Amino acid sequence: MQDKKKLFALDIGTRSVVGIILEENNQQYHVADMLAIEHSERAMLDGQIHDVLSVSKIISEIKYALEQKHGPLKKVSVAAAGRALKTERAEVTIDIKGKPLIQKEDILHLELSAVQLAQSRVAEKHNDEHSHYYYCVGYSVLYYRLDGEEIGSLIDQQGDVASVEIIATFLPKVVVESLISALQRSELEMDALTLEPIAAINVLIPPTMRRLNVALVDIGAGTSDIAITDSSTIIAYGMVPIAGDEITEAISDQYLLDFPLAEKAKREINTHDFITVTDILGFETEIPKEEVISQISPAIERLATAICDEIYQLNGQKSPKAVMLVGGGSMTPELPKKVAEKLDLPLNRVAIRGIDAIPSLSIEDHLTKGPELVTPIGIAIAAEKTPVHYVTVHVNEQPVRLFEVKKLTVGDCLLAAGIKMTKLYGKPGMAKIISLNGGLITIPGQHGSPPKLLKNGIPCSFDDVIQDGDKLDVIRGADGEKTDIQIKDLIDEIPSKNISINGQDYQISARLICNGQSASPEHLIEDRDKIECIIPETIEDALITLNLKELLHALKPFRITLNNKETFIPTFSGKVFRNGIEVKPQSGFEHLDQIIIEKKQPQTIRDLAEVKQMILNQSIPVRFNHEEIVITKKITEFRRNGQLLEEHHTIRDGDSLTYEQKRLEPFIFQDLFSFVEIEMPAQANGNFKLLKNDQEVTFYEPIEPGCHLQIVWPDKQN
Repeated sequence: MQDKKKLFALDIGTRSVVGIILEENNQQYHVADMLAIEHSERAMLDGQIHDVLSVSKIISEIKYALEQKHGPLKKVSVAAAGRALKTERAEVTIDIKGKPLIQKEDILHLELSAVQLAQSRVAEKHNDEHSHYYYCVGYSVLYYRLDGEEIGSLIDQQGDVASVEIIATFLPKVVVESLISALQRSELEMDALTLEPIAAINVLIPPTMRRLNVALVDIGAGTSDIAITDSSTIIAYGMVPIAGDEITEAISDQYLLDFPLAEKAKREINTHDFITVTDILGFETEIPKEEVISQISPAIERLATAICDEIYQLNGQKSPKAVMLVGGGSMTPELPKKVAEKLDLPLNRVAIRGIDAIPSLSIEDHLTKGPELVTPIGIAIAAEKTPVHYVTVHVNEQPVRLFEVKKLTVGDCLLAAGIKMTKLYGKPGMAKIISLNGGLITIPGQHGSPPKLLKNGIPCSFDDVIQDGDKLDVIRGADGEKTDIQIKDLIDEIPSKNISINGQDYQISARLICNGQSASPEHLIEDRDKIECIIPETIEDALITLNLKELLHALKPFRITLNNKETFIPTFSGKVFRNGIEVKPQSGFEHLDQIIIEKKQPQTIRDLAEVKQMILNQSIPVRFNHEEIVITKKITEFRRNGQLLEEHHTIRDGDSLTYEQKRLEPFIFQDLFSFVEIEMPAQANGNFKLLKNDQEVTFYEPIEPGCHLQIVWPDKQN
């Protein structure tokens, strides 16, 4: 007959430590012994050992007592309390615009980034800056989204934005380390480690049942631990800091009982119709259990409400299909009924499960068989069937120890090493922001490359399983380069127009200007460049573009300076005709237009005087000695560089001229002598007479047009 294998397990709880001896033979289990000792002081808080010495003392007492019956005990299986687990949700969104199709590796990186974000949030909530001080013991993807819409899978998808939301569960490393310390002080070696909710679930809800949405609630003394199954896995863990002690305190307050007596009374409610209590004043009272239940009903209500609210939150804001209650606190009167009501479940969907629900299990007759033994037995069996081990992996030559509650992957190692997942992928190249014809355009840089992962020198992926002693090398992905782009890449087609100027055909293309300088279509664009693509809009612009300087000069306004004052004379300027119609140089033109430009004509002083409405000369016709003559005198004199100009002299664009205007005064007889030659007759005696219309006058006699003027020389004989 095969020897029975003895399993020693400890359930280190808030109120007490339970030691159990389990015998295993061919997958049949027998509870051979069990011992529970309560803490004498507050040594445990929320599943974590706060006083290692106090806890180790109780462990040593249990170990010594059990050794007296079962021989030396060197190894023990323990559980990390479910209430020490931290559950957190996190969502990560990335920009995938312009990236190739999403691959499995990209999705894993996205999921692990979300896990790491949840890990950081857990650390923040518990005032711990080191997020890698928490083990990730599992995560589930709640949903993927593509461009804001929920989608079943991101593989081979393309879009602008991809996101994933996960729910992850973490265990503080200090919880495990304090457990190890307490065991070592009791001269015990940790044989195997499991998690309390996993232990209970493993014996009550086998994997074949986990496709059902079931909540398991382990109600202890100080806390109620909750685990939820669905879709063939454990999807969430939770804890509420209210449990059996809440009911005990309610009895104590109501009947003025010492806490141990109130605890005793609470346990008798389920076995006695009347409960006898002695209050702190020494009065003994017998109370019907219905009255006790009625008095503590508010406390039961609070416990049920806290448990159901947590279940509802952990289960995605909906009720599970069923609820299992275990632990000593599950015996609280009316609790299953109230849980069923609050979760809107039939009463037969909420049940207290004891060790009788564990298959292939027997127990010594002298031991109790209540639901409080489910977790200790589950610890022993789970530690035997699915023990949790430590593995050591070197990440970039640094040793990392992991808590193996599941198959460990490369991604788990990176999280445990504290490597920021978001920094593994290369950064996108620097973007360029440029201005094109006044509008801003952003040219994104090239995408960074993914990281290189090597396991024992061989390329691997985030989800590759690792073994104890593996060596991982993580090489950050290269950053993306800035994008090289030419001006022509921004402009589909450089516009152009064909026109004829004075019978010559020309093609006018748009000018490319970069930062105020002419540029070619092949010019490489840099960040902050200001680019203009300008096609001439006016005839004047077209002449500038075609570099027709002579024609351009002809169209400039005729400009001179008169007496130091700049003067423009448009009528002296060249003329431009578009399709036979005179237009201004600033007029627009279209494709295939015919343009004629007439150059400036030579201009004279006479032309200038006409334009400026100046009188150059004053003239009158008279008769002199019976001949018709015209007497003229200058009214306006023009000079250039001090030289007197006649009315036929040509003036040039840009000349600087001065002019002087005289007053208009009547002509006098004397003015005649500038236009005639006087010859004195041979027989004249030197005296003469000035006649105006046969009347003798003087040199200063005014004359009018048509006057008959004479100079008469008297005869010598006279």
